[in-house]
Amino acid sequence: MAKWRDIKQGKKIPKKDDLKKEINLSFEPCASISSRVKAFLTDTFLITTPIFYVIIYFIMGGGDAFAQERVTGWLLILVLHLTVILFFWLSKSQTPGLKAYSLKIINAKTKDKITFTQALIRYMATLFSVISLFLLFVPFFREDKRTFQDLFSNTYIIDQE
Repeated sequence: MAKWRDIKQGKKIPKKDDLKKEINLSFEPCASISSRVKAFLTDTFLITTPIFYVIIYFIMGGGDAFAQERVTGWLLILVLHLTVILFFWLSKSQTPGLKAYSLKIINAKTKDKITFTQALIRYMATLFSVISLFLLFVPFFREDKRTFQDLFSNTYIIDQE
């Protein structure tokens, strides 16, 4: 109690570590890792699975045709998935999975909607993160729980108010 009284009366100057803690508290905290994972899995089933089905069976004509033209099939899947995800991120700042868990993606600097460039960078960073596997564990080693794609695109996911 005496330390607080000394600081308040101007007798003692706070340390840099104390100032860092105060600065970090002024930012909105990231959403929990578990809710972000659940939102990602929800998006996988609501967005990605139907896209796979449409591309493989309606556009490519079946599994055999997809197996013969894998590069074309995967390119179509990624382009359609990119289009749908960017539409949700840019129009509503939420995918269906984020909405289901009351989460929202925002610009880290302006605390507003993300830009097209940020959305594109975030999408590519997410693909890179999933492929590398190691980058999926970044939030477990960071105090602020931001993911690789959050850091790379200067965005983060918050609990919607």
